[in-house]
Amino acid sequence: GLFVWRLKSTGIRQIPCQFVQLCHVANGRLITFQYFNFLKRMYVTQCNKDLSQRAKPKSDSVASPFRELQQLDQEKKVIHKIRPVSPVHQPLSEASISNELREIKSAAQTEDSVAAVRAEAKGDRQWKEMKLQLDDLPGILARLSKIKLTALVVSTASAGFAMAPVPFDLTCFLLASLGTGLASCAANSINQFFEVPFDSNMNRTKNRPLVRGQISPLLAVCFAASCGVPGIALLTLGVNPLTGALGAFNIFLYTCCYTPMKRMSIANTWVGAVVGAIPPVMGWTAATGSLDAGALLLGGILYSWQFPHFNALSWGLREDYSRGGYCMMSVTHPRLCRRVALRHCLALIGLSTVAPVLDITTWTFPIISLPINLYISYLAFRFYRDADRSSSRKLFFCSLWHLPMLLLVMFTCKKSFLEKEDKDNLLGESHGRAMEIRLP
Repeated sequence: GLFVWRLKSTGIRQIPCQFVQLCHVANGRLITFQYFNFLKRMYVTQCNKDLSQRAKPKSDSVASPFRELQQLDQEKKVIHKIRPVSPVHQPLSEASISNELREIKSAAQTEDSVAAVRAEAKGDRQWKEMKLQLDDLPGILARLSKIKLTALVVSTASAGFAMAPVPFDLTCFLLASLGTGLASCAANSINQFFEVPFDSNMNRTKNRPLVRGQISPLLAVCFAASCGVPGIALLTLGVNPLTGALGAFNIFLYTCCYTPMKRMSIANTWVGAVVGAIPPVMGWTAATGSLDAGALLLGGILYSWQFPHFNALSWGLREDYSRGGYCMMSVTHPRLCRRVALRHCLALIGLSTVAPVLDITTWTFPIISLPINLYISYLAFRFYRDADRSSSRKLFFCSLWHLPMLLLVMFTCKKSFLEKEDKDNLLGESHGRAMEIRLP
């Protein structure tokens, strides 16, 4: 009755306004649907403690790799199928007996193979002492002396000997080639001896004999001494002292200047180019016994050729060189690396043109050698412009056949010794006649 009286007194029209006001008050006091859900979740979690979040127990520590085999032995079990035993009164047939024997043998073989594989895996994980076999020694020493690089050095020295304007002496040629090869083996071995900690960080050199421990450092030094001393003595006593001095200087320049400079300055590339330019000069001096313009020209050709060859090679090995701690143009000065390669490719064209001027070759040499020089210059320009691995690889492989082709063309266009002798005789006779005319 009181509720009805209250409705009559307030009026039916005021009911919607009061309902809206009540909702506003409820919203102001955070009485919302989300708030009721929050209270519900709090009540459920307090009443049911099993639903609350629990810390996940720590997993067992990972077993060491050396205990993996023990765990495999415990976990992996060979299950053999057991056949039902036949009654005593039924005799076993021969076929069944043979089948059972085969199964037993096969099971034994599988167990032996598994044991062998596990023993192999265990042996691979352990340190093993490498024993030097006499059959492997020639191959190890060949890799220690960088036999491919040594063959290139001997071939360039032979080209210098063949280009000399003197009669060909087979004995002197063999002595000079052998001495140059021994000196190159000594220099390469000493170089690898000094660079063991740096070669171990590079993918290209991590399999060298000293890095892998296939040969001891003492044996490497003894091998270098046994190559260097007889090589220099052979060049000095068997050929001439000038060639022996050049060989000794080249060993010193390669091992004591170029090798430490590789981690100090990019000037090591220019020093290494001088090292590669000396072998053809040695071949020329071995034949003539003197340093002439032809020897310097051959040295200049080898000097310029090495920049496109090595810069293109080092461009693809920039990661290795930076990992090994070597200071190379391709790593620190990439634009200079490409520019120097292009510059020296163009220099090869000029040096080929100078050869007939110095009376070493005929004028057909610069004409015939122009296409191959232009082609390597074009590849060097693409390497300079694109600066990618594809262009550097093309330039490197082109340099491999460019040098022997250029030396072969130079040898075919060489002026013969008889022509030079006749020319010298004519010059001597004309000089004598001039002196007779001047005399009263």
